[in-house]
Amino acid sequence: MKATARAHPIQGLVKYHGMRDEDLRLPYHDSISLCTAPTATTTTVEWQPDAAEDTFKVGGEELEDREAERVKLVTEHVRELAGFDHRVRFESENSFPSNIGFGSSSSGFAAAAMALVEAAGLDMTRPEISTVARRGSSSAARAVTGAYSVLESGYNDEDCRARRLDVGESADGFDPEEDLRIVAAHVPAYKETEEAHREAAASHMFDARLAHVHEQLDAMTDALREGAFDSIFEIAEHDSLSLTATTMTGPSAWVYWQPETIAVFNAVRELREEGVPVYFSTDTGASVYVNTKAGYADEVESRIAEIGIDTDVWEVGGPARVLGASEALF
Repeated sequence: MKATARAHPIQGLVKYHGMRDEDLRLPYHDSISLCTAPTATTTTVEWQPDAAEDTFKVGGEELEDREAERVKLVTEHVRELAGFDHRVRFESENSFPSNIGFGSSSSGFAAAAMALVEAAGLDMTRPEISTVARRGSSSAARAVTGAYSVLESGYNDEDCRARRLDVGESADGFDPEEDLRIVAAHVPAYKETEEAHREAAASHMFDARLAHVHEQLDAMTDALREGAFDSIFEIAEHDSLSLTATTMTGPSAWVYWQPETIAVFNAVRELREEGVPVYFSTDTGASVYVNTKAGYADEVESRIAEIGIDTDVWEVGGPARVLGASEALF
């Protein structure tokens, strides 16, 4: 009753903000993202019928408080689905920095759900597993199905689940799954994503966001189907600004962006004026995704590095998957 799984984190393209149900983590509206690779979370779990208690470790450290509670919620749901009360040993590792705006909770809970379900011997599809992962992080649902995915909103697991989106190739040959490069600009700054979601509906900007987000979702779906680079990532850039406006106008007035974040935005706009196909995007955090085409990745990375910011170049990642026994963490 042991399994290991790996999942890639997400970059939000049209992001959700706020939840209508915090326990089931049901968002107010659909959301679309892409997975980034080779960044990944690897998780090994073992159900132990004779153990006295659960153990949860991430990066070699025992989870405590709210972090442990979120993993327990997912674990308890799998126990319920499997119809047993075994304890679990849970160990997880990230290949990239966590809690700076690069989606570590999405890959973390996606890998956890895949491993827990596999180890329990449950026969579930990825969309079904996405409902397990969603209980830890709504974004994790899309990390289960991978690549470009949508999490559809709803009041239950039948409706609120993730699925892959159809992606086409543009007339000029751009394939969003093969030809996208993401220059990740690392801007370390601690963030409180859960609190931001909890406060979202209290912002006077929240209703304005809800009024236009459905049009953005439709436009993004069409742009992906057509492989239209500029349309896809212009929408994502604008959505990042909308999300942050809502976050900054909540009761706690969270401001996650740092001076380095703005410097990256300015560099991206300068590059675009020079004819480089490039757009910025952020989730809840200070770090920046800089989206460009493969042939421009070196030029874009060089310009961002000139600011004095650490960078990586990522590609689009696939769905969460179960690994062989040789890749187990214990």
